[in-house]
Amino acid sequence: MTARPIACGEVVSRVRSGGTVLAVALLGVALVGCAGRSAGPGVVEDPGPARIVEKWTSCAEAAPQSGELPAPGGDDPAIGRIDPAFTPVTAVLCGREVRPRPGGGRERVATERRAEEIGPLIAALRLPDQQADGEIACTLDMVIPPWLALLDERGRWLRPYLPVDECRKPRPEVLAALDALRLTTVDTRTVGEVESAAAEAAGCEQRWADMVWVETTIGRPGPPAPAVPDAEPLRFCVYQVPASQQGGGKPAGDFAYGGPLPPDRQAAVLGKLAAARQATECATPASRFAVLRPLDGTGGPDRYVELDGCLRFLVVAPTGGSQLGQGDAALAELLGRR
Repeated sequence: MTARPIACGEVVSRVRSGGTVLAVALLGVALVGCAGRSAGPGVVEDPGPARIVEKWTSCAEAAPQSGELPAPGGDDPAIGRIDPAFTPVTAVLCGREVRPRPGGGRERVATERRAEEIGPLIAALRLPDQQADGEIACTLDMVIPPWLALLDERGRWLRPYLPVDECRKPRPEVLAALDALRLTTVDTRTVGEVESAAAEAAGCEQRWADMVWVETTIGRPGPPAPAVPDAEPLRFCVYQVPASQQGGGKPAGDFAYGGPLPPDRQAAVLGKLAAARQATECATPASRFAVLRPLDGTGGPDRYVELDGCLRFLVVAPTGGSQLGQGDAALAELLGRR
């Protein structure tokens, strides 16, 4: 897995395996923005030598959380400079990626990849840090390095330090050397589901936020506006909110069922939304909600409907702004069946 600058809104890295570049999603990454700024002069403290571990086992044991942001206080071996007495012969990269799963859907897979021709990488890792000796322009995009270990002939290993440039990001020589590695996959293991076969068949996301709850707790949605029935077909996706998520800041629901909304039910649903009144005061979290979107995923507003709890609905316009209205049991019943 290579490391590279991440553009605004992008959370991806790349893996070169057998000459093929694969897109790999990095999990749990928060971007800090991409505006330019000036970085003042500073000195990067040398990290000292890396701690050498006696025997490599596997990514599953040495780096079970690879591909995620490191947790504070983790027990990874100390990252540092390569001891001159340590002669690396193999690079191991531990990561995660999303793959199609047999029978439909997608799954998250942990990978272990190795490279044997690592001379250019070792040379780049031995470079010094570049020091800023004045005001320089740096971007705020993040560079996510891979979980990297180096092994010697005895099977000992260490976590090498990646020398940085004036903006405290890995030096271009390091990024280029990582990108040029010829990697062989030696192990994969499934670590979680990203999308079920049922969600994929329905054209729905596996998880979605209950935006009615979000907007009514931290937003200021307006009263319902007169609705104009859509000429385009709609897709409906119903989500079940786990009890642990209900009432939280941004409750996440898991896909339950959905698909194209039959024309007769679509007409009835839109008629209900058009005749809705202003939402009543209520603070009961929903355990189920429906999301209605254009069948082709473009144009039109997104509609969120609580199927229990307060039975409210939210219409979010493509250009921004939202309107909150009060639904009823009949509206919930229209969307509450497959």
